Amino acid sequence: MDDIAPPPSPRLDVRDLRVVLALASAGTTAQAASVLHLTQPAVSRALLAAEDKLGTRLFDRTPRGLVPTAAGQRLVTGATRLLVELGDLEHLVRAPVTPPMRIRLVCECYTVYHWLPSTLMRLRKSLPEFEVALALEHTYSPVAALEAGEIDVALVTTSVVPRDRLEERQIFSDEVVFIMSASHPLAARKTLTPADLRENKLLIGQGASAESHWFMSSVFGRARPRLHIERLPLTEAIFDVARAGMGIAVLSEWISSPHLGKGDLVVKRLASGPLRRPWRLAWRREVDDAALRLLSALEATAPRGLLAG
Repeated sequence: MDDIAPPPSPRLDVRDLRVVLALASAGTTAQAASVLHLTQPAVSRALLAAEDKLGTRLFDRTPRGLVPTAAGQRLVTGATRLLVELGDLEHLVRAPVTPPMRIRLVCECYTVYHWLPSTLMRLRKSLPEFEVALALEHTYSPVAALEAGEIDVALVTTSVVPRDRLEERQIFSDEVVFIMSASHPLAARKTLTPADLRENKLLIGQGASAESHWFMSSVFGRARPRLHIERLPLTEAIFDVARAGMGIAVLSEWISSPHLGKGDLVVKRLASGPLRRPWRLAWRREVDDAALRLLSALEATAPRGLLAG
């Protein structure tokens, strides 16, 4: 019989991965300790041990809590996938027939539906027992719907998620950009300023109030100028109105990219730098297993950096 090569011997174990994931979700050792049913010193020692095993820092200690470093974020992403696969293997060994898992999902920003359905289809092909139902009626209040048990999982951008009652994990960030006609007076500008946005009509879609608050704070800080905003229900209508020179469209990069090839529209950014919007998955703890499966699929297919420069 041929010799069987020994399996690799990783330095980290499942306990290390669970501690890192809990810290990434909770943001503090105290909250992570509550989730893991450990003492705070035990969690701190476990983190130091994991960092020592890898020889690298996994979290930055900031006034706002623990923030994953680049290495920490890579570990968080990979750990989720590994634990899901380990859980699948255990289920397969214990019971070959897996009962269906059904979750109700909503997205805080409707633009994600340009990308999400194809991801869900791929997920269903690989996990036919996994069923996701879209609950569009909760688009404008996803966190309240989660807390009420009306949905199980939400893709959120700017809403505040109470970590003492719900789980949360960041997946990726997209960039909000400004689209205008190539003949617009500002089209020759390299970048835009907050004053430019105050003086021109802004074309936006239907969105939650938290999204508007995030935009105002990110662009204008504490100032709250009166803006000339026109809300349009359809993405195509936003582009058409912008193409006619009747305003500046405020949209995600992934929505804008396919519309920029004809030369009649141009994309602009703020002089202060990219306007990054974080996307997070939030879920009720009762659906932890299903949510982690969905999280793993979303991390593998999330759109990133669709616009260069």
